[in-house]
Amino acid sequence: MKSLFRGAFLRGVSAKALPSAVLAISLAACTANPTPMDRPGDVPPGFTAPMASSAPVWPQNDWWSKYGAEELAPLEDTAQKENLDIAIYAARVLQAEANDGIALSALFPTLNGSIGGTRSGGNSAIPRARNAFSAGLTSSYQQGFFGTQYLDLKAAREDLRAQRYAAAVVGISTASQVADEYFTILAFRERIAIANANIAAAKRILAITQAKVNSGVSSNLDLAEQQALLAQQESTLPGYIESEKEARYALAILLGRAPEGYDIKAQNLDGIAPPMVQPGMPSELLLRSPAIAQAEANLFAAHANVDAARTLYFPSLSLTGSAGYGPVSQLSNLFNPAGFAFSIGASILQSIFDGGRIHAENDQAQARQQELVATYRKTVFTAFSDVESALGTVKSTTDQLALVEIQTKADAEAYRISELQYREGTIDIVSLLNNQRNLFEAQQALVQTKLARLEASIALYNALGGGWEQKASDEAYKNQLDWWPL
Repeated sequence: MKSLFRGAFLRGVSAKALPSAVLAISLAACTANPTPMDRPGDVPPGFTAPMASSAPVWPQNDWWSKYGAEELAPLEDTAQKENLDIAIYAARVLQAEANDGIALSALFPTLNGSIGGTRSGGNSAIPRARNAFSAGLTSSYQQGFFGTQYLDLKAAREDLRAQRYAAAVVGISTASQVADEYFTILAFRERIAIANANIAAAKRILAITQAKVNSGVSSNLDLAEQQALLAQQESTLPGYIESEKEARYALAILLGRAPEGYDIKAQNLDGIAPPMVQPGMPSELLLRSPAIAQAEANLFAAHANVDAARTLYFPSLSLTGSAGYGPVSQLSNLFNPAGFAFSIGASILQSIFDGGRIHAENDQAQARQQELVATYRKTVFTAFSDVESALGTVKSTTDQLALVEIQTKADAEAYRISELQYREGTIDIVSLLNNQRNLFEAQQALVQTKLARLEASIALYNALGGGWEQKASDEAYKNQLDWWPL
Protein backbone atom coordinates (compact mmCIF):
# COMPACT_ATOMS: atom_id res chain seq x y z
CA MET A 1 0.00 0.00 0.00
CA LYS A 2 2.86 2.36 0.65
CA SER A 3 3.55 2.44 -3.07
CA LEU A 4 0.17 4.08 -3.57
CA PHE A 5 1.25 7.23 -1.76
CA ARG A 6 3.75 9.32 -3.61
CA GLY A 7 5.61 12.36 -2.39
CA ALA A 8 5.28 15.80 -3.89
CA PHE A 9 7.21 16.58 -7.05
CA LEU A 10 8.89 19.83 -8.04
CA ARG A 11 7.34 20.42 -11.44
CA GLY A 12 9.51 22.81 -13.41
CA VAL A 13 12.30 22.91 -10.80
CA SER A 14 15.37 20.81 -11.46
CA ALA A 15 18.05 19.99 -8.89
CA LYS A 16 20.56 22.01 -10.93
CA ALA A 17 18.40 25.10 -10.60
CA LEU A 18 18.63 25.06 -6.79
CA PRO A 19 21.69 25.82 -4.70
CA SER A 20 23.26 22.40 -4.14
CA ALA A 21 24.06 22.91 -0.47
CA VAL A 22 20.56 24.12 0.35
CA LEU A 23 18.99 21.25 -1.60
CA ALA A 24 21.14 18.64 0.15
CA ILE A 25 20.33 19.98 3.61
CA SER A 26 16.66 20.36 2.67
CA LEU A 27 16.36 16.80 1.48
CA ALA A 28 18.08 15.56 4.62
CA ALA A 29 15.45 17.34 6.72
CA CYS A 30 12.47 15.69 4.97
CA THR A 31 10.66 12.76 6.51
CA ALA A 32 8.49 10.22 4.73
CA ASN A 33 4.91 11.13 3.93
CA PRO A 34 2.32 9.45 6.18
CA THR A 35 0.68 6.22 5.03
CA PRO A 36 -2.78 6.35 6.62
CA MET A 37 -4.20 3.24 4.84
CA ASP A 38 -1.72 0.68 6.18
CA ARG A 39 -3.99 -1.15 8.61
CA PRO A 40 -5.16 -4.66 7.72
CA GLY A 41 -8.50 -4.53 5.93
CA ASP A 42 -8.36 -0.81 5.15
CA VAL A 43 -8.54 -1.53 1.42
CA PRO A 44 -10.76 -4.56 0.68
CA PRO A 45 -9.81 -6.98 -2.10
CA GLY A 46 -12.98 -6.26 -4.06
CA PHE A 47 -16.42 -4.65 -4.01
CA THR A 48 -19.21 -6.85 -2.67
CA ALA A 49 -22.29 -5.27 -4.27
CA PRO A 50 -23.83 -6.98 -7.32
CA MET A 51 -22.53 -5.78 -10.67
CA ALA A 52 -22.84 -6.62 -14.35
CA SER A 53 -19.91 -8.90 -15.13
CA SER A 54 -20.08 -8.19 -18.88
CA ALA A 55 -20.01 -4.39 -18.52
CA PRO A 56 -16.90 -2.30 -19.22
CA VAL A 57 -14.59 -1.70 -16.27
CA TRP A 58 -14.33 1.96 -15.13
CA PRO A 59 -16.15 4.86 -16.83
CA GLN A 60 -14.98 6.78 -19.86
CA ASN A 61 -14.63 10.56 -19.76
CA ASP A 62 -17.69 10.99 -21.99
CA TRP A 63 -19.89 8.53 -20.09
CA TRP A 64 -22.97 10.74 -20.63
CA SER A 65 -22.86 10.12 -24.40
CA LYS A 66 -23.89 6.48 -23.86
CA TYR A 67 -27.43 7.17 -22.60
CA GLY A 68 -29.04 7.64 -26.00
CA ALA A 69 -30.07 11.25 -25.29
CA GLU A 70 -29.04 13.45 -28.22
CA GLU A 71 -29.31 16.72 -26.31
CA LEU A 72 -27.26 15.62 -23.32
CA ALA A 73 -23.77 15.59 -24.86
CA PRO A 74 -23.93 19.23 -26.10
CA LEU A 75 -25.29 20.29 -22.72
CA GLU A 76 -22.38 18.59 -20.97
CA ASP A 77 -19.87 20.27 -23.28
CA THR A 78 -21.42 23.66 -22.57
CA ALA A 79 -21.38 23.06 -18.82
CA GLN A 80 -17.68 22.10 -18.81
CA LYS A 81 -16.88 25.38 -20.58
CA GLU A 82 -19.31 27.80 -18.94
CA ASN A 83 -20.35 26.43 -15.55
CA LEU A 84 -19.62 29.07 -12.92
CA ASP A 85 -18.54 26.64 -10.20
CA ILE A 86 -15.96 25.22 -12.61
CA ALA A 87 -14.81 28.77 -13.36
CA ILE A 88 -14.49 29.49 -9.63
CA TYR A 89 -12.31 26.45 -9.03
CA ALA A 90 -10.24 27.16 -12.15
CA ALA A 91 -9.45 30.56 -10.65
CA ARG A 92 -8.47 28.86 -7.39
CA VAL A 93 -6.00 26.73 -9.32
CA LEU A 94 -4.47 29.91 -10.72
CA GLN A 95 -4.21 31.32 -7.20
CA ALA A 96 -2.46 28.14 -6.07
CA GLU A 97 -0.06 28.45 -9.01
CA ALA A 98 0.73 32.00 -7.95
CA ASN A 99 1.33 30.86 -4.36
CA ASP A 100 3.61 28.19 -5.78
CA GLY A 101 5.60 30.89 -7.56
CA ILE A 102 5.83 32.95 -4.37
CA ALA A 103 7.14 29.94 -2.44
CA LEU A 104 9.64 29.16 -5.19
CA SER A 105 11.01 32.70 -5.12
CA ALA A 106 12.10 32.19 -1.51
CA LEU A 107 14.76 29.73 -2.72
CA PHE A 108 16.54 32.43 -4.75
CA PRO A 109 18.42 35.54 -3.65
CA THR A 110 16.87 38.95 -4.17
CA LEU A 111 18.69 41.67 -6.09
CA ASN A 112 17.62 45.32 -6.03
CA GLY A 113 19.02 48.26 -7.98
CA SER A 114 18.74 51.92 -7.06
CA ILE A 115 19.71 55.30 -8.38
CA GLY A 116 18.94 58.57 -6.63
CA GLY A 117 19.74 62.21 -6.30
CA THR A 118 19.29 64.89 -3.64
CA ARG A 119 19.79 68.68 -3.45
CA SER A 120 20.30 70.29 -0.08
CA GLY A 121 21.10 73.79 1.20
CA GLY A 122 19.74 76.71 3.24
CA ASN A 123 18.73 80.39 3.14
CA SER A 124 22.22 81.67 3.84
CA ALA A 125 25.18 81.54 1.53
CA ILE A 126 26.85 79.04 3.84
CA PRO A 127 26.28 76.22 3.44
CA ARG A 128 25.83 76.48 -0.27
CA ALA A 129 23.20 74.36 -1.98
CA ARG A 130 24.72 71.18 -3.39
CA ASN A 131 23.70 68.09 -5.33
CA ALA A 132 24.41 64.46 -4.44
CA PHE A 133 23.91 61.47 -6.75
CA SER A 134 24.28 57.78 -5.97
CA ALA A 135 23.64 54.40 -7.57
CA GLY A 136 23.97 50.89 -6.28
CA LEU A 137 22.91 47.28 -6.03
CA THR A 138 21.82 45.37 -2.92
CA SER A 139 21.35 41.65 -2.57
CA SER A 140 20.12 39.35 0.18
CA TYR A 141 19.67 35.63 0.64
CA GLN A 142 18.22 33.82 3.64
CA GLN A 143 17.71 30.10 4.16
CA GLY A 144 16.98 27.84 7.09
CA PHE A 145 19.72 25.32 7.73
CA PHE A 146 17.24 22.44 7.46
CA GLY A 147 15.27 23.52 4.43
CA THR A 148 12.48 25.73 5.77
CA GLN A 149 11.97 27.46 2.44
CA TYR A 150 12.14 24.21 0.48
CA LEU A 151 9.50 22.64 2.72
CA ASP A 152 7.30 25.70 2.30
CA LEU A 153 7.59 25.18 -1.45
CA LYS A 154 6.74 21.52 -1.03
CA ALA A 155 3.59 22.47 0.90
CA ALA A 156 2.66 24.98 -1.81
CA ARG A 157 3.10 22.30 -4.48
CA GLU A 158 0.80 19.96 -2.57
CA ASP A 159 -1.73 22.78 -2.14
CA LEU A 160 -1.62 23.26 -5.90
CA ARG A 161 -2.25 19.56 -6.43
CA ALA A 162 -5.17 19.71 -4.00
CA GLN A 163 -6.73 22.64 -5.86
CA ARG A 164 -6.33 20.86 -9.19
CA TYR A 165 -8.04 17.76 -7.84
CA ALA A 166 -10.76 19.88 -6.23
CA ALA A 167 -11.43 21.39 -9.65
CA ALA A 168 -11.70 17.86 -11.06
CA VAL A 169 -14.21 16.96 -8.33
CA VAL A 170 -16.33 19.96 -9.29
CA GLY A 171 -16.11 19.09 -13.00
CA ILE A 172 -17.33 15.53 -12.42
CA SER A 173 -20.02 16.68 -10.00
CA THR A 174 -21.22 19.27 -12.52
CA ALA A 175 -21.46 16.64 -15.26
CA SER A 176 -23.53 14.46 -12.93
CA GLN A 177 -25.81 17.34 -11.98
CA VAL A 178 -26.39 18.29 -15.63
CA ALA A 179 -27.45 14.74 -16.50
CA ASP A 180 -29.58 14.50 -13.35
CA GLU A 181 -31.42 17.78 -14.00
CA TYR A 182 -31.90 16.94 -17.68
CA PHE A 183 -33.51 13.58 -16.88
CA THR A 184 -35.56 15.20 -14.11
CA ILE A 185 -37.03 17.68 -16.60
CA LEU A 186 -37.98 14.85 -18.97
CA ALA A 187 -39.48 12.85 -16.11
CA PHE A 188 -41.72 15.74 -15.02
CA ARG A 189 -42.78 16.34 -18.61
CA GLU A 190 -43.72 12.68 -18.91
CA ARG A 191 -45.63 12.83 -15.64
CA ILE A 192 -47.47 15.93 -16.86
CA ALA A 193 -48.43 14.08 -20.05
CA ILE A 194 -49.66 11.09 -18.01
CA ALA A 195 -51.70 13.37 -15.77
CA ASN A 196 -53.28 15.08 -18.78
CA ALA A 197 -54.13 11.72 -20.34
CA ASN A 198 -55.74 10.50 -17.13
CA ILE A 199 -57.63 13.76 -16.74
CA ALA A 200 -59.00 13.34 -20.27
CA ALA A 201 -60.04 9.77 -19.44
CA ALA A 202 -61.66 10.93 -16.19
CA LYS A 203 -63.60 13.59 -18.05
CA ARG A 204 -64.76 10.99 -20.55
CA ILE A 205 -66.01 8.73 -17.77
CA LEU A 206 -67.58 11.75 -16.05
CA ALA A 207 -69.56 12.44 -19.22
CA ILE A 208 -70.75 8.82 -19.31
CA THR A 209 -71.70 8.98 -15.63
CA GLN A 210 -73.58 12.25 -16.18
CA ALA A 211 -75.53 10.65 -19.01
CA LYS A 212 -76.40 7.67 -16.79
CA VAL A 213 -77.54 9.97 -14.00
CA ASN A 214 -79.71 11.93 -16.43
CA SER A 215 -81.29 8.70 -17.65
CA GLY A 216 -81.80 7.44 -14.10
CA VAL A 217 -79.40 4.49 -14.44
CA SER A 218 -76.80 5.87 -11.96
CA SER A 219 -77.09 7.95 -8.82
CA ASN A 220 -75.66 11.32 -7.95
CA LEU A 221 -73.25 9.46 -5.65
CA ASP A 222 -71.55 7.94 -8.69
CA LEU A 223 -71.36 11.38 -10.25
CA ALA A 224 -69.83 12.95 -7.11
CA GLU A 225 -67.24 10.19 -6.79
CA GLN A 226 -66.10 10.65 -10.38
CA GLN A 227 -66.01 14.44 -9.96
CA ALA A 228 -63.82 13.99 -6.87
CA LEU A 229 -61.43 11.71 -8.75
CA LEU A 230 -61.19 14.19 -11.62
CA ALA A 231 -60.43 17.07 -9.25
CA GLN A 232 -57.81 14.96 -7.45
CA GLN A 233 -56.01 14.20 -10.71
CA GLU A 234 -56.21 17.83 -11.87
CA SER A 235 -54.73 18.97 -8.54
CA THR A 236 -51.45 17.16 -9.31
CA LEU A 237 -50.76 19.21 -12.45
CA PRO A 238 -49.70 22.56 -10.90
CA GLY A 239 -47.04 20.85 -8.77
CA TYR A 240 -45.64 18.91 -11.72
CA ILE A 241 -45.56 22.02 -13.88
CA GLU A 242 -43.76 24.07 -11.23
CA SER A 243 -41.25 21.29 -10.53
CA GLU A 244 -40.48 21.01 -14.25
CA LYS A 245 -39.81 24.77 -14.43
CA GLU A 246 -37.54 24.68 -11.39
CA ALA A 247 -35.56 21.79 -12.91
CA ARG A 248 -35.12 23.83 -16.11
CA TYR A 249 -33.94 26.80 -14.06
CA ALA A 250 -31.41 24.61 -12.25
CA LEU A 251 -30.13 23.23 -15.56
CA ALA A 252 -29.75 26.75 -16.97
CA ILE A 253 -27.64 27.81 -13.98
CA LEU A 254 -25.46 24.72 -14.40
CA LEU A 255 -24.84 25.88 -17.98
CA GLY A 256 -23.83 29.33 -16.77
CA ARG A 257 -26.83 31.25 -18.05
CA ALA A 258 -29.93 33.04 -16.76
CA PRO A 259 -32.95 30.76 -16.24
CA GLU A 260 -35.48 33.00 -17.95
CA GLY A 261 -36.63 31.57 -21.26
CA TYR A 262 -34.34 28.55 -21.17
CA ASP A 263 -35.79 25.34 -22.61
CA ILE A 264 -34.87 21.93 -24.04
CA LYS A 265 -36.53 19.94 -26.81
CA ALA A 266 -37.05 16.40 -25.45
CA GLN A 267 -40.39 15.62 -23.80
CA ASN A 268 -39.99 12.23 -22.12
CA LEU A 269 -37.60 9.45 -21.15
CA ASP A 270 -38.43 7.24 -24.12
CA GLY A 271 -35.35 5.66 -25.70
CA ILE A 272 -33.05 6.66 -22.83
CA ALA A 273 -31.29 3.75 -21.16
CA PRO A 274 -28.43 3.85 -18.65
CA PRO A 275 -25.18 2.28 -19.90
CA MET A 276 -23.68 -0.48 -17.78
CA VAL A 277 -20.34 -0.10 -16.01
CA GLN A 278 -18.48 -1.93 -13.27
CA PRO A 279 -15.60 -0.98 -10.98
CA GLY A 280 -12.19 -2.52 -10.86
CA MET A 281 -10.36 -3.19 -7.60
CA PRO A 282 -10.98 -0.86 -4.64
CA SER A 283 -7.24 -0.10 -4.54
CA GLU A 284 -7.54 1.34 -8.06
CA LEU A 285 -10.22 3.74 -6.86
CA LEU A 286 -7.53 5.50 -4.81
CA LEU A 287 -6.02 6.69 -8.09
CA ARG A 288 -9.32 7.29 -9.92
CA SER A 289 -11.21 9.41 -7.43
CA PRO A 290 -10.20 13.10 -7.44
CA ALA A 291 -11.77 13.50 -3.99
CA ILE A 292 -9.34 10.91 -2.59
CA ALA A 293 -6.45 12.50 -4.47
CA GLN A 294 -7.39 15.89 -3.04
CA ALA A 295 -7.45 14.50 0.50
CA GLU A 296 -4.03 12.91 -0.13
CA ALA A 297 -2.54 16.18 -1.38
CA ASN A 298 -3.96 18.07 1.61
CA LEU A 299 -2.39 15.47 3.92
CA PHE A 300 1.00 15.72 2.22
CA ALA A 301 0.85 19.51 2.40
CA ALA A 302 0.16 19.27 6.13
CA HIS A 303 3.12 16.89 6.51
CA ALA A 304 5.38 19.38 4.71
CA ASN A 305 4.16 22.06 7.12
CA VAL A 306 5.06 19.77 10.03
CA ASP A 307 8.59 19.43 8.65
CA ALA A 308 8.79 23.18 8.05
CA ALA A 309 7.63 23.92 11.61
CA ARG A 310 10.29 21.55 12.94
CA THR A 311 13.06 23.44 11.12
CA LEU A 312 12.21 26.63 13.01
CA TYR A 313 13.97 25.15 16.05
CA PHE A 314 17.26 25.49 14.14
CA PRO A 315 19.24 28.54 12.94
CA SER A 316 18.85 30.29 9.63
CA LEU A 317 21.62 31.75 7.49
CA SER A 318 21.40 35.25 6.06
CA LEU A 319 23.76 36.66 3.40
CA THR A 320 23.77 40.31 2.37
CA GLY A 321 25.75 42.33 -0.09
CA SER A 322 25.77 45.82 -1.57
CA ALA A 323 27.83 47.75 -4.10
CA GLY A 324 27.46 51.24 -5.45
CA TYR A 325 28.84 54.59 -6.59
CA GLY A 326 28.61 58.00 -4.96
CA PRO A 327 27.62 60.19 -3.52
CA VAL A 328 28.99 62.68 -6.09
CA SER A 329 28.00 66.23 -6.84
CA GLN A 330 27.73 65.80 -10.61
CA LEU A 331 25.81 63.09 -12.41
CA SER A 332 28.58 62.76 -15.01
CA ASN A 333 30.98 61.62 -12.28
CA LEU A 334 28.56 59.07 -10.84
CA PHE A 335 30.32 55.97 -12.17
CA ASN A 336 33.87 57.13 -11.44
CA PRO A 337 35.89 54.14 -10.14
CA ALA A 338 37.10 56.23 -7.25
CA GLY A 339 33.56 56.46 -5.90
CA PHE A 340 32.91 52.71 -5.92
CA ALA A 341 32.27 50.98 -2.58
CA PHE A 342 30.97 47.56 -1.58
CA SER A 343 30.10 45.54 1.48
CA ILE A 344 29.24 41.90 2.15
CA GLY A 345 28.02 40.23 5.29
CA ALA A 346 26.77 37.00 6.74
CA SER A 347 24.82 36.25 9.89
CA ILE A 348 23.27 33.32 11.63
CA LEU A 349 19.97 33.86 13.42
CA GLN A 350 18.81 31.55 16.20
CA SER A 351 15.74 32.17 18.28
CA ILE A 352 16.57 31.95 21.99
CA PHE A 353 13.27 32.90 23.59
CA ASP A 354 9.97 33.48 21.81
CA GLY A 355 7.43 32.75 24.52
CA GLY A 356 6.79 29.28 23.18
CA ARG A 357 5.67 30.44 19.72
CA ILE A 358 7.77 27.96 17.70
CA HIS A 359 6.76 25.07 19.94
CA ALA A 360 3.09 26.02 19.61
CA GLU A 361 3.39 26.28 15.82
CA ASN A 362 4.96 22.83 15.73
CA ASP A 363 2.11 21.41 17.85
CA GLN A 364 -0.42 23.11 15.61
CA ALA A 365 1.13 21.63 12.45
CA GLN A 366 1.17 18.14 13.95
CA ALA A 367 -2.44 18.43 15.08
CA ARG A 368 -3.42 19.57 11.60
CA GLN A 369 -1.67 16.53 10.14
CA GLN A 370 -3.55 14.24 12.53
CA GLU A 371 -6.81 15.83 11.43
CA LEU A 372 -6.02 15.26 7.77
CA VAL A 373 -4.96 11.66 8.36
CA ALA A 374 -8.46 11.04 9.73
CA THR A 375 -9.97 13.07 6.90
CA TYR A 376 -8.13 10.99 4.33
CA ARG A 377 -9.25 7.72 5.87
CA LYS A 378 -12.84 8.93 6.03
CA THR A 379 -12.69 10.11 2.40
CA VAL A 380 -11.45 6.70 1.24
CA PHE A 381 -14.03 4.76 3.23
CA THR A 382 -16.78 7.11 2.03
CA ALA A 383 -15.66 6.58 -1.57
CA PHE A 384 -15.85 2.79 -1.10
CA SER A 385 -19.29 3.16 0.47
CA ASP A 386 -20.52 5.39 -2.38
CA VAL A 387 -19.52 2.76 -4.93
CA GLU A 388 -21.13 -0.05 -2.97
CA SER A 389 -24.34 1.95 -2.48
CA ALA A 390 -24.50 3.01 -6.13
CA LEU A 391 -23.98 -0.56 -7.33
CA GLY A 392 -26.71 -1.78 -4.99
CA THR A 393 -29.10 0.99 -6.05
CA VAL A 394 -28.51 0.23 -9.73
CA LYS A 395 -29.42 -3.42 -9.11
CA SER A 396 -32.46 -2.66 -6.93
CA THR A 397 -33.91 -0.01 -9.25
CA THR A 398 -33.38 -2.30 -12.26
CA ASP A 399 -35.32 -5.08 -10.57
CA GLN A 400 -37.97 -2.64 -9.38
CA LEU A 401 -38.39 -1.15 -12.84
CA ALA A 402 -39.05 -4.55 -14.37
CA LEU A 403 -41.79 -5.24 -11.82
CA VAL A 404 -43.38 -1.80 -12.12
CA GLU A 405 -43.55 -2.22 -15.90
CA ILE A 406 -45.45 -5.49 -15.43
CA GLN A 407 -47.75 -3.80 -12.91
CA THR A 408 -48.45 -0.85 -15.23
CA LYS A 409 -49.33 -3.11 -18.15
CA ALA A 410 -51.68 -5.14 -15.93
CA ASP A 411 -53.30 -2.01 -14.49
CA ALA A 412 -53.78 -0.59 -18.00
CA GLU A 413 -55.50 -3.78 -19.14
CA ALA A 414 -57.68 -3.87 -16.02
CA TYR A 415 -58.72 -0.27 -16.56
CA ARG A 416 -59.54 -0.88 -20.22
CA ILE A 417 -61.77 -3.85 -19.37
CA SER A 418 -63.46 -2.08 -16.45
CA GLU A 419 -64.28 0.95 -18.59
CA LEU A 420 -65.96 -1.28 -21.19
CA GLN A 421 -67.87 -3.10 -18.45
CA TYR A 422 -68.96 0.19 -16.88
CA ARG A 423 -70.28 1.41 -20.22
CA GLU A 424 -72.25 -1.82 -20.52
CA GLY A 425 -73.49 -1.53 -16.93
CA THR A 426 -72.03 -4.84 -15.72
CA ILE A 427 -69.94 -3.23 -12.91
CA ASP A 428 -70.48 -0.23 -10.66
CA ILE A 429 -68.41 2.93 -10.71
CA VAL A 430 -66.47 1.98 -7.59
CA SER A 431 -64.64 -0.79 -9.43
CA LEU A 432 -63.94 1.53 -12.33
CA LEU A 433 -62.63 4.28 -10.04
CA ASN A 434 -60.30 1.85 -8.26
CA ASN A 435 -58.86 0.63 -11.56
CA GLN A 436 -58.47 4.17 -12.86
CA ARG A 437 -56.70 5.26 -9.68
CA ASN A 438 -54.43 2.21 -9.75
CA LEU A 439 -53.45 2.90 -13.35
CA PHE A 440 -52.68 6.55 -12.67
CA GLU A 441 -50.51 5.68 -9.65
CA ALA A 442 -48.71 2.89 -11.54
CA GLN A 443 -47.94 5.15 -14.51
CA GLN A 444 -46.54 7.83 -12.23
CA ALA A 445 -44.53 5.22 -10.29
CA LEU A 446 -43.14 3.89 -13.55
CA VAL A 447 -41.75 7.29 -14.50
CA GLN A 448 -40.33 7.81 -11.01
CA THR A 449 -38.66 4.40 -11.12
CA LYS A 450 -37.17 5.07 -14.56
CA LEU A 451 -35.76 8.33 -13.23
CA ALA A 452 -34.43 6.60 -10.10
CA ARG A 453 -32.71 4.00 -12.31
CA LEU A 454 -31.04 6.75 -14.34
CA GLU A 455 -30.03 8.65 -11.22
CA ALA A 456 -28.51 5.49 -9.76
CA SER A 457 -26.34 5.02 -12.83
CA ILE A 458 -25.26 8.68 -12.68
CA ALA A 459 -24.34 8.23 -9.01
CA LEU A 460 -22.29 5.16 -9.94
CA TYR A 461 -20.36 7.04 -12.63
CA ASN A 462 -19.76 9.85 -10.16
CA ALA A 463 -18.61 7.44 -7.43
CA LEU A 464 -16.20 5.76 -9.86
CA GLY A 465 -14.50 9.06 -10.67
CA GLY A 466 -16.23 9.81 -13.97
CA GLY A 467 -13.31 8.52 -16.05
CA TRP A 468 -10.72 10.65 -14.23
CA GLU A 469 -7.24 9.21 -13.60
CA GLN A 470 -4.67 10.82 -11.35
CA LYS A 471 -1.65 9.77 -13.43
CA ALA A 472 -3.13 11.11 -16.67
CA SER A 473 -4.18 14.32 -14.93
CA ASP A 474 -0.69 14.91 -13.52
CA GLU A 475 1.01 14.19 -16.85
CA ALA A 476 -1.32 16.48 -18.79
CA TYR A 477 -1.12 19.39 -16.36
CA LYS A 478 0.86 22.46 -17.38
CA ASN A 479 1.28 25.64 -15.37
CA GLN A 480 -0.90 28.38 -16.81
CA LEU A 481 0.94 31.29 -15.19
CA ASP A 482 4.40 32.37 -16.38
CA TRP A 483 6.29 33.10 -13.16
CA TRP A 484 9.47 31.05 -13.80
CA PRO A 485 12.35 33.40 -12.85
CA LEU A 486 15.12 32.05 -15.08
